[in-house]
Amino acid sequence: MSPTESSRVVEIQSQMSERAVELLGLPEDQPCLLLDVGCGSGLSGDYISDEGHYWIGMDISSAMLDVAMEREVEGDLLLADVGHGIPFRPGMFDGCISISAVQWLCNADKKSHSPPKRLYRFFSTLYTALARGSRAVLQLYPENSEQLELITAQAMRAGFTGGMVVDYPNSAKAKKFFLCLFVGASGTLPKGLGTECADGEDIHQAKFTNERTRFRNAKGKSVKKSRDWILEKKERRRRQGKEVRADTKYTGRKRRPRF
Repeated sequence: MSPTESSRVVEIQSQMSERAVELLGLPEDQPCLLLDVGCGSGLSGDYISDEGHYWIGMDISSAMLDVAMEREVEGDLLLADVGHGIPFRPGMFDGCISISAVQWLCNADKKSHSPPKRLYRFFSTLYTALARGSRAVLQLYPENSEQLELITAQAMRAGFTGGMVVDYPNSAKAKKFFLCLFVGASGTLPKGLGTECADGEDIHQAKFTNERTRFRNAKGKSVKKSRDWILEKKERRRRQGKEVRADTKYTGRKRRPRF
């Protein structure tokens, strides 16, 4: 994969993570504990941390978790197969996100694997691990309608309510599926992006979203990579008991290019 392709993948991952956290409908200005299923190298976790939340990531790939550790992500990491269940105490998490992972539970990689049973085990234990009134937002790439129906049916069987939110359903490239699940009382299913407007209005909506993010930063959230943002991130890591370099007058300064 070329550097351009790699940066594009990171950009798409970040966009989907931001959308997933948005669909969680978390309370403003209140740190939450989130579960990231299929966390990989921790790209989604970076966004969660930037938003001021805490997270625990699960992934079946030790190689991907090694990359996450090398990147010094702020979340805690667990090597596990989610098809065996979510091994956390009841009501522990305020929400769950997953980016491009759940559809892999539909594959039978071993003779002992039964996709319906693995999906039900995942969803039933996830339901238990989530606090009442919280949500799980799972972005996925279903191979076909049958796979989509299988995933949704097992989620509902486990006790979840909710449904599928489809962003930009008329676009071959931008179309994204988000399974939005509610724990306890059924909430109002969010509307997908690009589902009601004409093309020209869709562009306006995207611009409005970007403006909203910019103003939100102006209201109190530090701009990413700024000195304040770096200091806040270091302080969070100190509270987590991690070793952090001391703050100096050079913290957050851009280095001059060397020739």
